[in-house]
Amino acid sequence: MKRPNAEILLKKTFNLANFYDEQWETISKILNGERVLLIEKTGFGKSLCYQFPATIFDGLTVIFSPLIALMRDQVKKLNALGIQARCINSEQTPEENNQIIEDAKHGKLKILYIAPERQESAAWIDATQEMKLSMVVIDEAHCISVWGHDFRPAFKRIINLVNLLPQGMPVLATTATATKRVEGDIMQQIGNGVQVIRGSLMRDNFSLFVLKVSNEDEKLIWLGQNLDKLPGSGIIYTGTRSNTEIYSNYLTWLGIPVSNYNAGLNAESRIQVEDGLIANKWKAIVSTNALGMGIDKPDIRFVIHTQMPQSPIHYYQEIGRAGRDGNPSTIILLFNPNEDVKLPRAFIEAGKPSIDKYNKVINALKAQMLGERDLQKKTNLTQTPIRVIKAGLIEQKIIREIAGKKYEYVMNAPALNTKSFEALRNDKLKELESMIEYVETKQSRMNFLCEYLGDAPNASFTNCDNT
Repeated sequence: MKRPNAEILLKKTFNLANFYDEQWETISKILNGERVLLIEKTGFGKSLCYQFPATIFDGLTVIFSPLIALMRDQVKKLNALGIQARCINSEQTPEENNQIIEDAKHGKLKILYIAPERQESAAWIDATQEMKLSMVVIDEAHCISVWGHDFRPAFKRIINLVNLLPQGMPVLATTATATKRVEGDIMQQIGNGVQVIRGSLMRDNFSLFVLKVSNEDEKLIWLGQNLDKLPGSGIIYTGTRSNTEIYSNYLTWLGIPVSNYNAGLNAESRIQVEDGLIANKWKAIVSTNALGMGIDKPDIRFVIHTQMPQSPIHYYQEIGRAGRDGNPSTIILLFNPNEDVKLPRAFIEAGKPSIDKYNKVINALKAQMLGERDLQKKTNLTQTPIRVIKAGLIEQKIIREIAGKKYEYVMNAPALNTKSFEALRNDKLKELESMIEYVETKQSRMNFLCEYLGDAPNASFTNCDNT
């Protein structure tokens, strides 16, 4: 298909005039049945790169996404355009999800959004055999890579489906944040012949600041004195659930309209807070990083961190919520050099388990087959490290999953290769050191972030406290 003809269909279906050059480059490769890794900044329009081809293909496009809010919003918009789209996620009843699967099997849908965890369901895997698939999309593809800033073991299972796809069926992986190392890992997993399209990650509508404080109280005081002076509405990120409540209660007491958001809220409460943000009901949402990229509000005018993230990649991803409309946006990190390194270091230690914890899981499964909850009880480990450990041990063929979501030790399994785990943990600690370098740098802050992500610096960028 030629670009002029495609843009006629684009206008007719999506009411958009034309593609960006990188969008068309991606779409043309997809229409030719190629596998593509698209690395573009937030707000670029990555979703159009799979939504448009999905309307051209005869069959079903399956999009794996960890972002429930994004699923809901995009399905709503696609349906409004007359495109048959649905999503499957944990907020819906089993009956609703099963009906959507049936509709997909019978060719009633063009687009199906689904959480990666669904790959753990035998019923879903069986159902895919009866679907006429035209394309598979992996959104937030950095979650595939153990070297990525948000590795999720469930994403590994997507590769099992990708490996079963016939040659010539397009696969698109998208992300806004991938270092060269993560890029290489994603390419290796998706398969041979992957085409990489990497755009500029420069966000030249951002003004970036780091404000050093001596304690947590000074952060609260600064927000109380300055939040109302910032234009528009935005997001305040904290490091813990309890801090979302402390900060939101304090700011509410001062008469500033804010709400808190964290993974502990039920689905209905999360939707209410998200809708309130989109409708400008709140000056700010005080949130953990549970407030994901799926929030469709292009005019977020500021992002403030009260806790330093674990790495420059985390930071770039989280500030990317701001200014997707291209208008000026303010980015602030409130940093306490005496305390603020402790929490991200603790997250790294929890998320990248020690070798002792791997051996605990191995020994427990040598004794008996166990499901995930029983494994947690036997080892006294929480869900996050258990899932990371399981993924690593399955990859090394030391344990395997069997019927009923149980796991067993593989007889005569190879010895645990600890080098990769130690290297990964050390890599994450180095990333934390790089985040400290961001705080202390005297160069352009956006250039620092772009160079870290493998992008070229821009000498003309001067919007920060260092220039």
